[in-house]
Amino acid sequence: MIKRGLGRGLSSLISGAEEEYDNATSREAQFATMNAKPGEPVGVESELPLDLIDPNANQPRKVFDETAMSELVNSVRVHGVISPIIVVRNGQRYMIIAGERRWRAAKRAGLKTIPTIIRSYTPQQVREISLIENLQREDLNPIETANAIKQLMYEYRYTQEEVADRIGKSRPAVANTLRLLTLSASVIDLVAGGRLSAGHARCLVVIPDAEAQLSLAMQGVDNKMSVRDLEKRVKDFLAPKTAQKAKPEQSIELKDLIVRMQRVFATKVSCLGNDNRGRIYVDYYNRDDLDRIVEMIETLEKSKK
Repeated sequence: MIKRGLGRGLSSLISGAEEEYDNATSREAQFATMNAKPGEPVGVESELPLDLIDPNANQPRKVFDETAMSELVNSVRVHGVISPIIVVRNGQRYMIIAGERRWRAAKRAGLKTIPTIIRSYTPQQVREISLIENLQREDLNPIETANAIKQLMYEYRYTQEEVADRIGKSRPAVANTLRLLTLSASVIDLVAGGRLSAGHARCLVVIPDAEAQLSLAMQGVDNKMSVRDLEKRVKDFLAPKTAQKAKPEQSIELKDLIVRMQRVFATKVSCLGNDNRGRIYVDYYNRDDLDRIVEMIETLEKSKK
C-alpha cells in the first residue's frame, strides 16, 4: 500500500524556494540536525560547492527558457544567488529539490558555491515535493504540467480533487490539463514547444483523427487564429453542414402548367418536385382570393356530374 505522502502539510515542509530561508526556524533546524552526520549543516543555510550538487532526474520541468535563463545568469553575476536552493543528501553528493534554475545560472555565471538549505526527506517526500513545488510555481509548459499531475496521481493514487487541493488549482482545471495528454504526439509537441496554446489545444481533444487534429492545430499555431474561431472550426468539422439537396429538374411542361395555374387562380402558384413526384402550392392573400379558388373548385365539381 502506497502511503499518501505529504497531503495538506506540504506547506510546512516547503513553501517555495524563495520563502524557504525565512521559514527555516530554529525548531526545524534542531529537528533536521538530529538526522545529520557530524559537521553537516541541515535545515539552515550553508554554502555548498556547485560540483557536489546534482539536478533531480525526476524534475518535471524539461525546458528552460533561454531568455529568462540568460537574464538570471546576468543577475547572479551581479548580485549572487540571493535565495538558497533546497537539497537532500544523496550518498556523498546532494540532489536538488527546489532551485535548479538558480543552480544552473550559478554554474554559468562561474560561481564555485551556492547558498543551500539541506533537508532530510524520505525518497517519497523528495519525489512529491519536486513535483508539487514545480506545479505551484506555474512556470512549466502545459504538457510538463499535465505529465507531473499524471505522475502524482499514478504514484500516490491521488484523485483529481486531491491533486487540485495540493497544487492550489480547481478540479476542472486539473481535468482540462490532463486532457491535453490525449492529443496526438504531433499536437503535443506543438504545445510543449509553445507554438500552440493550451486553450487552442483543448479545442482539439474531441477530434479522434490524428491527421485532422494536426491540420486544425496548424490553423491555430502562433496565435494565427483565436481560440473561439478554432472552436468554430472544430464544430464545423465534427458536424459539417448538410449540403443542400439539388432541386429536382422540372420539365418544360411542368413549368408551363404552373404558369397556367397562376393565370387561372390569379394568385401565386409554386411547385416542389418534378414530373414524377412533388407538391403544388396555391397561395391566397385574403378572403376574396380564397372565395375565388373555392368557386373554381365548385364549378369543376359540377362539371363532372
